[in-house]
Amino acid sequence: MARASTRPTSRDVAQAAGVSQAAVSLVLGDKWRGRVSEATAERVRQAARDLGYRPNLAARNLRLGRTRTVLLVVPELTTEFFAGVYTGAARLAAAHGFGVVLYPSPEGIGPAPDPFASAPAALDGVLASSMAADALTAIRGDQLPLVMLDSDPAGSLGSATVNLDIADGARRIADHLLDLGHRRFLHLAADVPSWTFEVRARELAARVAAVPGTSLRTAPTPMTIEGALTATEAALDTPGPPPTAIVCDDDKLAAGVYKALRRRGLRVPDDVSVTGVDDIALAAALDPELTTVRLDAELFGERGMRALLAVLEGRTPEEGEIPVELVVRGSTAPPRA
Repeated sequence: MARASTRPTSRDVAQAAGVSQAAVSLVLGDKWRGRVSEATAERVRQAARDLGYRPNLAARNLRLGRTRTVLLVVPELTTEFFAGVYTGAARLAAAHGFGVVLYPSPEGIGPAPDPFASAPAALDGVLASSMAADALTAIRGDQLPLVMLDSDPAGSLGSATVNLDIADGARRIADHLLDLGHRRFLHLAADVPSWTFEVRARELAARVAAVPGTSLRTAPTPMTIEGALTATEAALDTPGPPPTAIVCDDDKLAAGVYKALRRRGLRVPDDVSVTGVDDIALAAALDPELTTVRLDAELFGERGMRALLAVLEGRTPEEGEIPVELVVRGSTAPPRA
């Protein structure tokens, strides 16, 4: 009777399958190929099912010195884009037996409390947005295997970087508006010290400057709707010909632009064309619907996690930027004659 109440062990599985404990470890650790036969592997799996055997992951991880836990560092949890990044990262992590802990650093609040007495002891690795670099430093995450998202590959803290092809996105927006005939541009630029926004500004300026007779003004703004509204109103009050196209670094900023234009009695796109970046749900909720650059947030998170797993296993992560897509909707049209 005492035996019936005892949790089955790998030794019990080995005896039931007629194999060694080493063979059980290979099969249940999915490392059996080329070492034991398919028939033996199935016999071990069946014995484990019959006995109701479950590996003691805590003990195994202690022996390996690994917690099978990674940290995802993001700027804030209220952004739909980073929710998608988390979804993609967590889904892939779960498929490989890893858990994901979120560490948000909300703008205007400061770094979240450090959830670990010792992050290096509690975590296997870190996946971090360059927009939350301060939070990364605060928890000493740069002392762990690290993959950076949206980060300059030439100056990254991490063992690898995973980037969206945001430069191509900026070029696509500029070319779309130039092809429509726009020549006076306002760039509503996110006032965030991050590589991704530097790339957007640089590529937009270069594309516009390549066409004679164009002008580009830049209005920095906090990443809020109210901030975008205020920045747009101030830009429209600046002396000189008004812009016929406003390029926003983020869909949320475009919502602030819409409000500012409406207050001035200006219509989108009849008087001013407006574009965004991300293609979050808000882009289709605005009226007219927003022309924007679609960024696949879930794929971004998945690719980031895949790169981190490769780093943890000593492999070279997949290279190449993730493609983006221009989604043309009703917020852009040729300027008035």
